[in-house]
Amino acid sequence: MANANVRVRFCPSPTGNPHVGLVRTALFNWAFARHNEGALVFRIEDTDAARDSEESYDQLLDSMRWLGFDWDEGPEIGGPHAPYRQSQRMDIYRDVAQKLLDAGRAYYCYCSTEELDARRDAARAAGKPSGYDGHCRDLTAEQAEAYRAEGRKPIVRFRMPDETITFTDLVRGEITYLAENVPDYGIVRANGAPLYTLVNPVDDALMEITHVLRGEDLLSSTPRQIALYKALTELGIAKETPAFGHLPYVMGEGNKKLSKRDPESSLNLYRERGFLPEGLLNYLSLLGWSLSADRDIFSVEEMVAAFDVTDVNPNPARFDLKKAEAINADHIRLLDVKEFTERCAPWLKAPFAPWAPEDFDEAKWQAIAPHAQTRLKVLSEITDNVDFLFLAEPVFDEASWTKAMKEGSDALLRTAREKLDAADWSSAESLKEAVLAAGEEHGLKLGKAQAPVRVAVTGRTVGLPLFESLEILGKERTLARVDAALAKL
Repeated sequence: MANANVRVRFCPSPTGNPHVGLVRTALFNWAFARHNEGALVFRIEDTDAARDSEESYDQLLDSMRWLGFDWDEGPEIGGPHAPYRQSQRMDIYRDVAQKLLDAGRAYYCYCSTEELDARRDAARAAGKPSGYDGHCRDLTAEQAEAYRAEGRKPIVRFRMPDETITFTDLVRGEITYLAENVPDYGIVRANGAPLYTLVNPVDDALMEITHVLRGEDLLSSTPRQIALYKALTELGIAKETPAFGHLPYVMGEGNKKLSKRDPESSLNLYRERGFLPEGLLNYLSLLGWSLSADRDIFSVEEMVAAFDVTDVNPNPARFDLKKAEAINADHIRLLDVKEFTERCAPWLKAPFAPWAPEDFDEAKWQAIAPHAQTRLKVLSEITDNVDFLFLAEPVFDEASWTKAMKEGSDALLRTAREKLDAADWSSAESLKEAVLAAGEEHGLKLGKAQAPVRVAVTGRTVGLPLFESLEILGKERTLARVDAALAKL
């Protein structure tokens, strides 16, 4: 049953190209919001001035639009909790940090990095937890003044309650953290800059987020956020603690977590190769979720209708490029031909197309498109598949030439040329019969007989259905290419 009170958020940092793990997180949040007729808040976590860039910010928004994700509040559309970029919310974080300090829920910590490291090493050597040991938790006014006199600049730490924290993860079930394993943690740097540990929960609280669906790598920070939520609720800043669901890792090669640095993780790579948004999203949804045990191909609308985050599998999901391509190929075949031709348009002109714009023949393209649609895994493959139609002569792949043009190929091609010259060029079936007859004269089956013809005409051993291709190319150009191949032999 839909729950219109659902409010989820997608809050990426504008650093570098969006990666597929981030897209999967966005997809699950968006699908959950739409399934429940709730709201998706799109928020930009851009407090890291050294790494954030306006170019990455623009790329994020462009990627969301390309994927078909709409949002109910956020950049470009605003909303009741604006602004939606953290860099524009610094006064809010300063105010909340001060309220936590005033309420005794946070304190100034003057420990230097060297002192912290030394005490952590000693704790490890003694077999004790190596987190922060509470050294500055209960400083007297005189001790704090002495540290300030030394010129020390304090950070602000949140004071964790001395209690076990248990919560029910929507994906993983009940999880418990003992107090000794969740020490006090920093929320404001010594230079006054707020940390993710503060800004993320504060924004979720003020934006009234009901469900936090995020990556498994953030699971260990959840008890700290739950404690902070409790404090924010007592201070009247938060209304409630959201439900948490931690999505499984996306694994790459060698069962390692897919990182931003892995080439196959970049969303731009899939856009440039010509993945359909619906094909890519279908595949990414399968990294942790499924519509049904016996069905891998479905639309985004079908996913939204069925999506429940409690059905997500907590186990790591492996990214399989071949399966992603196979699913994308299915989605290409599901397009009607008109839409297929429109989606291919970018790959039929510069910088992808090797032919001059004036050599592109729209009628030939429309004729070949239905045959191409059944063969592509990604749209970018269209360029190599149809270039033989628009170039003055085929681009020979030398390996294909060597493979197809075996001893006796010249004799076969001469016979095939004669038969093709006499064939009915208004029928692909007639052209097939011509090559079949040529093969029979030389003791070859169709597969072996057509290979030299295909390479002579298209330059490649594999491609679109041959006889339909010859019909569309036309008799004059086909025979001229067979003659050129004979001369080359």
